[in-house]
Amino acid sequence: MDKFVIIPDSASDFTAPLRERFNVPDVLLGVVYFPDGHFEPADLDFERMSAEEYYNSMKGRKVLYKTSNAPVSEIESKFEKHLAAGKDVLSISLSSGLSGSYQATLLVAEELRKKYPERKIICVDSLRYSTALSKLVVMACQKRDEGATIEETAAFIEEKKHCIHQIGPMDDLFFLVKTGRISNFKAFFGTLAGVNPMADFNREGMSQVLVKFKGKKAAFDACIKYIQATIVEPEKQLIFVAHSNRKAQAEILAERIRQEIKPAEIIINDVGISCGATIGPGLCAAFYEGRPVSEGLKEEQAIMDTIAAELKGQ
Repeated sequence: MDKFVIIPDSASDFTAPLRERFNVPDVLLGVVYFPDGHFEPADLDFERMSAEEYYNSMKGRKVLYKTSNAPVSEIESKFEKHLAAGKDVLSISLSSGLSGSYQATLLVAEELRKKYPERKIICVDSLRYSTALSKLVVMACQKRDEGATIEETAAFIEEKKHCIHQIGPMDDLFFLVKTGRISNFKAFFGTLAGVNPMADFNREGMSQVLVKFKGKKAAFDACIKYIQATIVEPEKQLIFVAHSNRKAQAEILAERIRQEIKPAEIIINDVGISCGATIGPGLCAAFYEGRPVSEGLKEEQAIMDTIAAELKGQ
């Protein structure tokens, strides 16, 4: 019987099939604020609204959803349920660069240690979000299942979190206008030209744009080359391909990864409601373990610059 449980938050996109497969009994549910003013706990499995409905609803120029991290009462309730049952808790939270989730788990853990001094509570700041966080949770579960202690598993995730990469195109530039990331002018002409920005995670846990390609074929060609240049032991890996209302594109990218990278497994996942509120529609990206990212993504930028020059020269 497991002596500790792994509990991510709802920014992890850790859906019901993943929770069942990897024995994750609970998720800390953040709050989603809807455009009409009401709010609900995050629907991790799109049971109340399909992913397609959710992302299609963002097409209106003024339609935005907002989110907040799990309330203290939610964290306390789910932590205590397992502590009271005699199990330790390993919490893996959304990047502290984006949310107060990690800080909230630390506060709750401090209080619950007084009530359960015999139990262990370890909180890890993933410095990742969305399906990158799913990848970290899977790795933590695999480490646990190999017989690692809670301390060993937490140390393993601390070591590996800077090794989780993302790469893939984002094509809904008008959503980036609504969230203030680019100008309307750039979105208009970028859309006309078929511009697809692509980013990876920096060491602060934020997405940093490395390149912009015109057209999906060039973008996917670059994805494959970038993964090949940065991945470690693909034959042993589960690679996620996540999308926000871009299923057909995700299937194309997944098939190319299957044929050209040859990982152990690929899972296509929807970007969940929590991170989707910020990411918006239009993302299709791969998430995988690679070499640790460099400071300022200097090495990764050099790799992508070389790839871009090569593709443009073809």
